[in-house]
Amino acid sequence: MSDANLLVATVRTEFGKGAARRTRRDGNVPAVLYGHNEEPQHLAVNAREFAAILRQHGTNAILNLDIAGKPALAMTKSVVVHPLRRYIEHADLLVIRKGERVVADVNINIVGEPAAATLVTQETSVLSVEADAMKLPESIDVSIEGVEAGTQITAGSITLPSGVALAGDPEALIVNVIAAPQAASEDEDEAATEEAAE
Repeated sequence: MSDANLLVATVRTEFGKGAARRTRRDGNVPAVLYGHNEEPQHLAVNAREFAAILRQHGTNAILNLDIAGKPALAMTKSVVVHPLRRYIEHADLLVIRKGERVVADVNINIVGEPAAATLVTQETSVLSVEADAMKLPESIDVSIEGVEAGTQITAGSITLPSGVALAGDPEALIVNVIAAPQAASEDEDEAATEEAAE
């Protein structure tokens, strides 16, 4: 088994809120591993190690699980974080196989500087894509370098890495570039100044 993103997991035999609290008190995160028509497994993974993997590789991190000595590949499907204390309360993990294609939401990074006097609004922060589970990009860069007001970037117009396909609506608006409001007001001010001078 690869040591990359290696996470030792123990099987949980107690369930419910009280058991989950005890799991967290012991420095672990309660997790459920499911998929491929297998019975869901209730696990506990080290909270600090799991959080470190997510910080480094994002929420689509591929995990090399060691479940009581038995290896398993899993993808982080969802993570519940406490709204105030910011610790991980629970995680859902999805069993994957090498070479399997999966659909996942990938973070969008807006890069570059648009044309002057423009305002850029990012309509969504993630893009739904399909790719080999082991080659899922951590994020996708969308360049707005030099784009003019009136430009709209849709999901279908984004260049994706090799082997990655769009899984969501190609017409979904990702970035909208409009004229900056202050630019219009400055023009009006200049016109008013010119009229007053006349």
